Amino acid sequence: MPSPSFDTARGGALTVAAAQIDSSYGDLDANLAKHLRMIDEARKRAVSMLLFPELSLCGHSAGKDALRLAMRLDHPALAALAEASVDLHTSFGFIEEAPGGQFYNSQATVTRGQIVHVHRKVQLATYGKLRDGLYYAPGAELGAFDIDSRWRIATPICNDLWNPGLVHDLMCDGVTLLAAPISSAREAVGGGFDNPSSWELNLRFYAVTYGVAVVMANRIGTEGMLGFWGGSRILDPFGNTVAMGSTTEEELVVGELDFASLREARFLLPTVRDSRVFAERGIRTTRQPATN
Repeated sequence: MPSPSFDTARGGALTVAAAQIDSSYGDLDANLAKHLRMIDEARKRAVSMLLFPELSLCGHSAGKDALRLAMRLDHPALAALAEASVDLHTSFGFIEEAPGGQFYNSQATVTRGQIVHVHRKVQLATYGKLRDGLYYAPGAELGAFDIDSRWRIATPICNDLWNPGLVHDLMCDGVTLLAAPISSAREAVGGGFDNPSSWELNLRFYAVTYGVAVVMANRIGTEGMLGFWGGSRILDPFGNTVAMGSTTEEELVVGELDFASLREARFLLPTVRDSRVFAERGIRTTRQPATN
């Protein structure tokens, strides 16, 4: 039998939080101040991973003002968030100005004065009332980062999560916490799409299929003719809701995730194990022409 100390050591509890906020369009100073207040509250509640929504520093529709609102990675606002994140990792959304005058819808993760990861939205949303493709270049890489020996985190942005192939690749890369920054309005797609229920289905699918923990941060409030429905949440690796935000208020949604639960989920349903085997084999079939 394993020793009690060994069992305790591999428990790996992690306190995570979604900062469900209403960003002020184009007002960097106001949004930065709100981010810093949320970081302070998260630190008081012993949060280790804090997630803000997509484009949280500038506003959902800020792409058309990218020339004014874009930030390089050495921008003072990013440095301020990194310096404030002493005892936790903080992930937030912004318009990134990259070398060569390229603009991206990006999510940066910072801690202890450093930027540790930047994800550029790969699957740009240009449909319904969404206009990503008009303003941003698509990201070209998937990536993840470790906060300790158990928790490997990826931050795919909003529509990235509607491309199952992207999420599948992240799972094969060993991701154990899927951090999902989104900016979802009820009116975004139109037609018969119910965004709140669709997101619930999407996130629970990934949690259950891959045995992965999930923290999703959606914004709240209105911007132009779009109404954002909040509903930020934390799911365990069995798809159970650990914590969930309101549909009307700003708040810090906090929950604890246990790595022992992830181990159990992946042992009982070894999707990641088997997917990795197939990925390493490079199993692809070349379609042969039909013969009579």
